[in-house]
Amino acid sequence: MSGAVHSALRLKQRRDWASFMDPSDRALAFWLLAPTAILLLLIIVYPVGRLVWTSLHNLSLTSGLPAEFVGLENFEIMLDDPIFWAALWNTVLITIITVPGALLVGLGLALLANLPFRYRWPVRLSLLVPWALPLSFVGLIFAWFFQSQYGVVNDILMRFGLPRIIWFNSPEWSFTAICLAIIWKTSSFVGLILLAGLQTIPRSLYEAADVDGAGRLRQFFEITLPLLKPAIVVALIFRTITALQTFDIPYTMTRGGPGTSTATLAMYIHQNTVSFLDLGYGSALAVAMFVLSMGVTVIYLRMMGKGH
Repeated sequence: MSGAVHSALRLKQRRDWASFMDPSDRALAFWLLAPTAILLLLIIVYPVGRLVWTSLHNLSLTSGLPAEFVGLENFEIMLDDPIFWAALWNTVLITIITVPGALLVGLGLALLANLPFRYRWPVRLSLLVPWALPLSFVGLIFAWFFQSQYGVVNDILMRFGLPRIIWFNSPEWSFTAICLAIIWKTSSFVGLILLAGLQTIPRSLYEAADVDGAGRLRQFFEITLPLLKPAIVVALIFRTITALQTFDIPYTMTRGGPGTSTATLAMYIHQNTVSFLDLGYGSALAVAMFVLSMGVTVIYLRMMGKGH
């Protein structure tokens, strides 16, 4: 009896080892996806969970006191904070202005870079240069461009007989300068994504449209734009999320001034966490930014799903 049981156990072990060495499709998928799932837990789920947990505490490193659980008190303070609402409005306004601006400029650059002429490399190089520059460096460059005394923009205005503008003393002009800098920087990224989408459109469709007598404008609206929609949605998702997290360019150009007229939500988070060392309230602000970014992403994905 014991010999039969021993043989059965050995047979089961062999089968288990064979199934481990030659797993089913479901088991193979599990083992292949397990490292990715663990990586996502480490770099996304845990930091976000830790952020939410910290936002529920009163944790200020300047007080010297241990963290105290306060529930939603930080979020209540946030809703009554006028600086938060001003920074949120500035962030939303930057997003509303720069995302369509970067899309239009990037689409034009992508169409130009996709034209079948011989020397396309300067146009494609112009797409890479702004994208490769660090954000803070772009902010410093444009701060010099719009400098009131010796900036390039005022020099051009004066050559055309127009008055000099003190850009960074006015909330409206400061905001304009920041938006122009962001559009210049981010349109190249959008252009690269759209150029990749244009490369996937078969030339045979345009040749068939030429045979049918369709003009360039009709081809653009009936062939290019519909087939380019997935690339446009991807570009809009990335561009909108980064616009909601805008920090470097406004910070290096105006430091949020004059006053707080150009301060963004990311800058206010930086001020509370790095300057004031109020990790609890800063984490609550970061949670608000995270929820806003995820909400916008869900809207884009739903729009993309309805399109299909």
